[in-house]
Amino acid sequence: MKKLLLVMFSSLLALFLVGCGEKEQETKATPEKKVLKVGMELAYPPFEMSEKDGTPSGVSVDFAKALGAHLGREVVIENIAWDGLIPSLKTGKVDLIISSMTITEERKKSIDFSIPYAQSSLAVLAGKNSGVQSINDLNAEGKKVAVKKGSTGHIYAKDNLKNAEILVFDKEATCVLEVVQGKADGFIYDQLTIYKNYAKNMDTTIPLLQSFQKDFEFWGVALRQNDPLKADVNAFIEKAKADGTFDTFANKYLTDAKKTFDKLGIPFFF
Repeated sequence: MKKLLLVMFSSLLALFLVGCGEKEQETKATPEKKVLKVGMELAYPPFEMSEKDGTPSGVSVDFAKALGAHLGREVVIENIAWDGLIPSLKTGKVDLIISSMTITEERKKSIDFSIPYAQSSLAVLAGKNSGVQSINDLNAEGKKVAVKKGSTGHIYAKDNLKNAEILVFDKEATCVLEVVQGKADGFIYDQLTIYKNYAKNMDTTIPLLQSFQKDFEFWGVALRQNDPLKADVNAFIEKAKADGTFDTFANKYLTDAKKTFDKLGIPFFF
């Protein structure tokens, strides 16, 4: 009887160990994906925006998801106000930033960037009755210029439009509204944003899309300094440029803008 019980116990133990081995193999075969937390301000369509149900969407969201797939990591979008993006990156709340962020020497003092994935230049959304036909017209006493706080348009206006009154706001939409309502003579931001807002306000604004800067501005993925992830991000950007991934984004979100830029002879974004 003891021998029978011993045989039965041994058989059950063997089955248990085999089952554990199979479960262990299953766990090894299907590990949980490491989360990639991507910071962006969902207030800049068509690059960063939300659908009616709150789902993040836009060029940068598609870009982040494609990058996550390339890295084999699940992407979580963290919607953060513009001023909080870099602090969130530095404190580890997010792993990187994809939020139409211009690469600047000032920002590179505290964070790092990937290679550029897009190029742009500043432009002006002018009030239809403002009399502004160029950036020089804004640099005059009595002229009011709306800028988004911390943007490269803000930096440009502060450094170059000494004679104008600079109106600083937290949101792009507020800057546009100031021009639409005639409270500001112009709004300085990137070319695509200016075009987009002109298309919505043709009766009250005019777009000055030709660049007035010596050099292009370049957008990059922001990372913490010395982050080894940078090499993988750079590799993905190079691949996405070569295989047409960025062209897919442009065709999905920026068709009309691309036609206008091509017509005006302005180099396009991607």
